[in-house]
Amino acid sequence: MAPTSDKAAGRVLLPASITPVRYDLKFAPNFDDFTFAGVTAIELTTTADVGREIKMHAKELCFSTASYVVKGGDGMATEAEEIAVNTKATTVAFRFGQDIPPNATLILSVEYTGFLNNKMAGFYRSGYTNIHGETKVMASTQFESLDARRAFPCWDEPARKAVFGVTLVVPIHMDAFSNMPELSHKTLPGGKKKELAFLDSPVMSTYLLAFCVGEFDYVQAQTSHGVLVRVYTPPGKSDTGAFALDCATKSLDAYDDFFGIPYPLPKLDMVAIPEFAAGAMENWGLVTYREVDLLIDPTKASSNQKQRVCTVVTHELAHQWFGNLVTMTWWDDLWLNEGFASWAENWAADVLFPQWKMWDQFTTGHLSSAMRLDALKSSHPIQVPIHHAEEVEEVFDAISYCKGGSVVKMARAVLGMKAFQAGLGTYMKRHAYGNTETYDLWKAWEESSGMPVPEMMASWTEQMGFPLVTVTGESWSDDKVTLELEQEWFLSDGSPLSAEEQAKKWCIPIMTCTAEGTQGDMIFMREKTASVTVPLSTPGGWVKLNAGQDVPMRVKPTSEMIDRLGAGIKCKTLPAADRAVLLTDGYALVKAGKMQPEALIKLLANYTDEDDYIVWCGIADILGGLDTVMCDDEAMSANFRKLAKKIVIGLYGKVGWESKPTDGHLGVLLRGMMIGLLSTFCYDDGDVAAEAARRFGLFQQNHADMAALPSDMRSSVFKIYLKSGGVERYEEVKSYFGQATDNAERKHVLASLGHSIDPKLKLRTLEWTLSGEIKLQDFFYPMGSVRSSSREGREIAWTFYQNNFQAIKDMIGSANPSLMDAAIVSCAGGFCSNEKAGEIEAFFKSNPVPKSSRKIQQTVENMRANAKFLELLQASDLAKPEFWSSM
Repeated sequence: MAPTSDKAAGRVLLPASITPVRYDLKFAPNFDDFTFAGVTAIELTTTADVGREIKMHAKELCFSTASYVVKGGDGMATEAEEIAVNTKATTVAFRFGQDIPPNATLILSVEYTGFLNNKMAGFYRSGYTNIHGETKVMASTQFESLDARRAFPCWDEPARKAVFGVTLVVPIHMDAFSNMPELSHKTLPGGKKKELAFLDSPVMSTYLLAFCVGEFDYVQAQTSHGVLVRVYTPPGKSDTGAFALDCATKSLDAYDDFFGIPYPLPKLDMVAIPEFAAGAMENWGLVTYREVDLLIDPTKASSNQKQRVCTVVTHELAHQWFGNLVTMTWWDDLWLNEGFASWAENWAADVLFPQWKMWDQFTTGHLSSAMRLDALKSSHPIQVPIHHAEEVEEVFDAISYCKGGSVVKMARAVLGMKAFQAGLGTYMKRHAYGNTETYDLWKAWEESSGMPVPEMMASWTEQMGFPLVTVTGESWSDDKVTLELEQEWFLSDGSPLSAEEQAKKWCIPIMTCTAEGTQGDMIFMREKTASVTVPLSTPGGWVKLNAGQDVPMRVKPTSEMIDRLGAGIKCKTLPAADRAVLLTDGYALVKAGKMQPEALIKLLANYTDEDDYIVWCGIADILGGLDTVMCDDEAMSANFRKLAKKIVIGLYGKVGWESKPTDGHLGVLLRGMMIGLLSTFCYDDGDVAAEAARRFGLFQQNHADMAALPSDMRSSVFKIYLKSGGVERYEEVKSYFGQATDNAERKHVLASLGHSIDPKLKLRTLEWTLSGEIKLQDFFYPMGSVRSSSREGREIAWTFYQNNFQAIKDMIGSANPSLMDAAIVSCAGGFCSNEKAGEIEAFFKSNPVPKSSRKIQQTVENMRANAKFLELLQASDLAKPEFWSSM
C-alpha cells in the first residue's frame, strides 16, 4: 500500500490553511421563479500562513456580500473587497484588503442566490402530477459527488467534515425536513411562509447534507432499538411506503447488531423524489430515492420490484455506517463506500428474506456484471487514482459497486464470518466520524484474523482485471484427484498478453467442492502455478474449483472435469450458483478463444431438465449474448434461434403462464424470465402470440386485472403483442403510459415500445424521448428498447443519436453524467463489427463528451470483442448446418 503522501500527490484540493468546523445555512426557495436565497455563516480555523484570500467551492451561485469576524475578537466585520468566481474550477475566492488572522477562529458570512434547477443536481426542483391531476413542484437535494457547491459555498471534499445547522424558509402549506429532527417551527409575518430550524448534524462530509421541501404523506414505525423511521410519499399514496418501511426498520436493527454500533441519529427519513438521476442517495438520516426504488403499489407490485426496493433500501442503510459514520478520505477509495454497501445489501436482504437466496443471485447478478466490465482493457482498478474530483463521476460503475462487493464477499469467505465481523466492528469504532483509506480496513481485518490481509487483498484492489485459472494437469484415482493450476490475466477478447501482462498475478484462495459439499481445506495460489489435491468419496466423483463463486475469477476445467460434472448438473448435486457459473465461465472462455464453441453448446445439453431460477439467469445471459453476436450472420442466427426456441419452449412446458401456489419468490421470477425469453425467441409461435394477445385484451378491459397480466410479465407481453401487429397495437400500448398511476407501470411501456416491427414506429418511439413527456430520469429507456429490438433497431437508434446529438446534449449535458452514459449505451451499444466501433469512435472524437469518455471506451472495446467473437464462431462448426441438425 502506497503511503498516504504518495497517494495524495497530484490531487486538486482547496488550500489546507483553512478548516471548516461548522456551517449555519439558511435557504429560502422561491417556487415562482425557481431561485433560492442563501445565507451562510461558517465557523473556520486558520493556520499560520493564510494570506488575504478564502477560497471555497461554488457553482452557479450569485454572490452579494462576504465578510468575516474573528471569534472572541472586537466583533468588527471585515468585508471582502473582491469576490472572484472561477467557473471552470467551480470555486469562489473572497479577497480581503488585509491579511486574514493566522491561528484564529473566524465566522465567515456570505449572502447569495442560487437556482432551483431541473437537472437533478444540487438544490433542484421536480415536477409531478398529484392524485387530483394538478401539476405540482417540490425541491430536494442531490449533493454527491460534487454538487453541495451548487447550494452553498463550501469545502466540497469528503475529508473536510463539519457540523451543519440548517434553517429552511418555505411556503406555509409545504413540509420540509433535513438530516436531523426539527428544532423549531414558526410562522412568519404575513402568514404565507414558515421558518423551520433543525438540530445540529453530526460531523459529516458536505455530500451527505440534504433537505426536501414539498407536500407529502408518510407512514412511520419505530425500530426495536428505538429509532423512528418514516417513509414520505406523494399525498394520497402513503400505503405505497409500507413495504420499504418494513425493510428499513428490520435492516436498521440488523445493522446495529452486526456492526456493534447503534445507528447514531435520532431518526431516519426516506423520501420518494419524482425526478432522480440515480437509484437512491444515502444522505445521513434523510435518504432520497427514485419513486420506483422506494414505493410499491401493494396490489400491482412485481416480485422483481419488491426485491429491487428491498436491496436499494438495505444498500442505502448500510451506508449510514459505511460511508457516513466512516467516510473515505478521497474519491479514489469510493469502493469503500459502494463495494461494502453492495455486499451488505445482499447480507441484509438475506436476513430479511432467506427464501430469496440472495447469495446465489449475487453470482449471476453483481459478480457477473463485475466480470463483464473487468475483462476489458478499458476497465480500472477498484482503487482508482483520482486527481480531479470530477473524475469520480466515471467510476460509479460495476467495478466500484459489483467488483467491490465481490471482493468483500471473498474476504468474508477467507476470514470466516467471526473475524470478518469483528474486524468491521473495530474499524467502525476506531474511525467513527472520521475518514479512512483502504489500508485501514485491511489492518482491522488483519488484527481480527491474524491473516496477512494487506498482502492477500492488494492484488484484487490495486490492479485492474481478474485471473483465469486453467487446470493444466490432472491425476485421478478412486479416492482423490490432484489438479495442476496456472493463472493468467483474463481478457474478454483473448488478445495476446505482453511479457509484463503475462507476469500479472493474484493471491487466489482456491476453494473446491464435490458431491459431498464444499471442502474445508483452502490453499492460497500466490504464484503463477499451484497444485491442489481433493478427496473423492466415489471413483467417478466430480470436483469443481471456486466453490460457491466466492472469488471473482474464471476457471477453465479439463474435458474430463466437465464430463464428470455432467452428473452433478443433471442430478443437481452441484449447487445452483455453481451450475450457473459453469455455463457463464464457458461462454466467456469461448468468447476469448480459450474453449471450442461446440463444447459450450454440448455443455448446454446437460441442462435440459433445469428449472432453477439462478441457473436460468446464466442460461438466459448466454442465449442473449449469442443472439446479439450471431444476428450479424443471418444463416447462423436462424439456426441458433431454432435451438434457443427449443430450449425456451422446454422451460415454457415446465413453468407455463399460470401462477402456482408452490411458486414462491424465485418461481415468480423464473416465470417472468421465461416470458421474457418467449418475447425474444418465440414471439412468432402461434400459441405464444395468441396467449399474449388474449392476456393483453383482458388487461385493456381492466388494468387492475393482476391475474390476467401480472406485473412480472407485463413488459414481455407488451413486446410480444407489439411484434405481432402494427400501428393500432402500438397506440394501445403507448396509451397505457398516460393511464398508469405510477412510474413502475409506466416503465413497462418505456421498456417495450421500441419492439414494434415497423421501422417508422421505432423512429416515433425515439422522437418521443425528446418530447418532454418522459421524465429526464427515464428518457433513455425507450432508446434501449429500440436498440435491443433487432439488428435494424440498432441502426435506427444509433442514427437517431447522431442526428439528435445536440438536442440530447442540451437536454442532459449539465445533469448527472450517468444520464449521458445511459443514452450512449442505449443507442450505440450492441454492435458487433470493427467498422461500427471505428464509426462510433470517430463520432465522439468529433463530438466529445469528456465525462463519458470511459463509458465510450468500454462500449467500443466490447464491440470489437464481439466482432472477434463472431469471426471465431464463423470459423467453427457452428457455421455448418449439419452441426445444428445434430442438436
